[in-house]
Amino acid sequence: MTFDLTIRGAGIFGLSIAWEAVSRGAKVQIIDPIGAGTGASGGVVGALQPHTPDRWNEKKQFQLESLLLAERFWSEVEATSGISSGYKRVGRLQPLMNDRSVALAKERRPDAQARWGNAAIWKVTKDVGVWAPPSPTGLFVHDTLSAILNPRRAMESLSNALSLRGAEIKREGTDQGAVIWATGWQGLRDMSIALGQNIGNGVKGQAALLAHDATGEPQIFADSLHIIAHLDGTVAIGSTSERDFDDPTQTDEHLDALLERVGLVMPILKGAKLLKRWAGVRPRAASRAPLLGPWPDRPGHFVANGGFKIGFGMAPKIAQTMCTLTLDGNDTIPEMFRFHLLKNTPG
Repeated sequence: MTFDLTIRGAGIFGLSIAWEAVSRGAKVQIIDPIGAGTGASGGVVGALQPHTPDRWNEKKQFQLESLLLAERFWSEVEATSGISSGYKRVGRLQPLMNDRSVALAKERRPDAQARWGNAAIWKVTKDVGVWAPPSPTGLFVHDTLSAILNPRRAMESLSNALSLRGAEIKREGTDQGAVIWATGWQGLRDMSIALGQNIGNGVKGQAALLAHDATGEPQIFADSLHIIAHLDGTVAIGSTSERDFDDPTQTDEHLDALLERVGLVMPILKGAKLLKRWAGVRPRAASRAPLLGPWPDRPGHFVANGGFKIGFGMAPKIAQTMCTLTLDGNDTIPEMFRFHLLKNTPG
């Protein structure tokens, strides 16, 4: 078979781009020496959430559009694969810790209304149930834009859907057609060497899965912890951020410390059975935005990398953008996501 597009890397960016490409009728091969969804995209957390609605910029607009695309994206994937991704738009609760945070949250309501329109709501409320962390003020921010998915199930669903649509996912192969490099943190490291400047690096994260059924409840973000009630009756807790690490996939005392905080942040989870410990390295571009566009000085090669903590949330829009570039020849990449902004950027 002759392929129109070769994608190097079978994480969430690579597979999402492949899905968009086959949906447009392209013939696609995805090449990854360690298989689909085995890196950072195979984690346990799965928080899809917006940035705050104030100080608006093109990155926030891009992420908003991607979050609004997500429901259709995952619905179509699931309809093809027959496997649930665990996607659901459940919203998010954040406790407001003092009067200043209450005032700031209220100030952001007009921005949310202006930017999100009728698509979602940002409000300050005290009307919460038992699935909520302690709040010294008794108040919370509740947004209805945030969603969840189960990363491993989502990657399984997407991989299966691609295979059923004729895409080939394999461990090795020869480049054909346009080539998109979505190779995670190792890819950022290799590009930094090839281009002689800091393109990005990896940040290790550790997370855990607990046995507690809170199906349908909102995400919780409190004390820097993401708490996700998955649709399968488990709860994910994450994650750490470690720039210095020896073993990319080994859990250690950093996760132990995180787990010790869970009962304080979310008392209802105190004593919940630990089901799984997870560690992986997430790709973080030096610009702190996803890195998209032509590979400098390598004609016919392109890059989609640097999802870091927002890869799943950004993926549907990134898939559209990269396919529009590589298949249609139309460049719609936001300026914040381009290579030229990385010059002289500290790592």
